Amino acid sequence: MATFIGDFTCKVDAKGRVMLPSTFKRQLPAEAQDTFVVKKDIFEQCLVLYPLHEWERQNQIIRERINPYRKDHNRFLRNFYRGAAELVLDGSNRILIPRRLLAETGIDKEVVLAGQDSRIEIWPAESYGRMEESEDEFASLAEKIMGGRTSEQDA
Repeated sequence: MATFIGDFTCKVDAKGRVMLPSTFKRQLPAEAQDTFVVKKDIFEQCLVLYPLHEWERQNQIIRERINPYRKDHNRFLRNFYRGAAELVLDGSNRILIPRRLLAETGIDKEVVLAGQDSRIEIWPAESYGRMEESEDEFASLAEKIMGGRTSEQDA
């Protein structure tokens, strides 16, 4: 499994192509085969780029939890997969992002590719810069999420 580390500002060319930073390319495992799936994020106004093996892992998680014969589950599936597209790196290490996804997220000439563990978020550059939390806000969030009881304390 890949762990993508770092964030990089990249240009979007007139055709909607973005160069994958060499750091991310090096962090890709061999089984990724330069194939990705991109879709709009569920919570934020950005795109999520999954290496193919991570996309397949996400699908397995969904299959384990979803019953397609339940109406609300079927609605989730429809919305989760809506707009998803398979992408392949070209010979210049670029991905071609579908125009409809660029438009949905407000991506124009510049993006930030931000490593998020096993996936890469693609943000309009101006949005990514605005959402940074203060150090105190982040420290409070870290304490809330990660500062719970440890297994040693539970014993």
